[in-house]
Amino acid sequence: MADYPVKRIGVLTSGGDCPGLNAVLRGIFCSAEELGWEVLGFRDGFEGMLADGGDTMPLTRENTAGIMQIGGTILGTTNKGHFTSKVAGGEKARIPEEVIAKASRTCRDLDLSAIIAIGGDGSMSTALQLYRAGFPIIGVPKTIDNDLEATAMTFGFDSAVACVTDAMDRLHTTAASHKRAIVVQVMGRHAGWIALWGGLAGAADVILIPEIPFSLEKVAEVVQRRDEQGYKSTMIVVAEGARTQHGQQFRKQSASGEWRLGGVGEMIGHEIEARTGKETRVCVLGHLQRGGDPTTLDRILGIRFGVKAVHLAREEKFGAMVSYQNYEVLDVPIAEAVHRLKKVPPSSQLVETARAVGISFGD
Repeated sequence: MADYPVKRIGVLTSGGDCPGLNAVLRGIFCSAEELGWEVLGFRDGFEGMLADGGDTMPLTRENTAGIMQIGGTILGTTNKGHFTSKVAGGEKARIPEEVIAKASRTCRDLDLSAIIAIGGDGSMSTALQLYRAGFPIIGVPKTIDNDLEATAMTFGFDSAVACVTDAMDRLHTTAASHKRAIVVQVMGRHAGWIALWGGLAGAADVILIPEIPFSLEKVAEVVQRRDEQGYKSTMIVVAEGARTQHGQQFRKQSASGEWRLGGVGEMIGHEIEARTGKETRVCVLGHLQRGGDPTTLDRILGIRFGVKAVHLAREEKFGAMVSYQNYEVLDVPIAEAVHRLKKVPPSSQLVETARAVGISFGD
């Protein structure tokens, strides 16, 4: 064991869950243990800082053994509560001063030398506000959407794409058997990475993403043309945030009264049937993309991210975020990661590859 001063660090998982979170926690614990450090996990994200004395659980050999291959997070998570720093449409909201003060007291009382926050764009925005308020914080990027700037890939994305690909493989057979068109709606509010990768790997005929506005007429033409060419089925993958050429996105109201993106798949399925007469079914994958065991890539990426975060804590490089670039795990300022979302360039090589094999983007 290396000879470093005994320290105690905190860690939390915030925002939506995804495969690979537990791999990060395992990487953090094991590398911290090598330094002789203690690790305290905050339950349910940043909210764990607000309970009297902190709502925490120590990470140990026992409770981190065998978790790397398990989806979700043993610490729990939330994308609601007192620390919400992004509201509808992506606008930023300031965290109340009294909330920051209470969290600061908790971290002082627990004698934390560093806090590792694992989360997506909203969580990194929260981490940035806390860093500017004096917290010794380090960020670890996490989002299945792969839409965080300053990192080439986030863990969870590969697992989500694998889920879409598996669903596509299964749906191809039923679509061909019944000579149907099938619309598969996947996650992706602002960026179409899951739809693009999953659609390409799953042999989609049409991929619709937020970055390339689509025409319902063009989509219907693809279905009709494939019927005329003798194909038995047509597979359409659509990101939940895809928009028409008129700029329209589709939202639906939840039981709580909150408006969320959704419904674009149903709308497209209805329009295809109305315009072509082709029997059409819609499959919304939803939270299937967030669940389940992480892929090999996400396990490795997760544990590498965890180790790097502890190394940044050792160097007291606070305000930094772990970043994956050119196959290396590096770091960048958190401010660079939340500056803007990483979207699919419409003229990117991957889009051109899809077009080259006959995939339509409805434009």
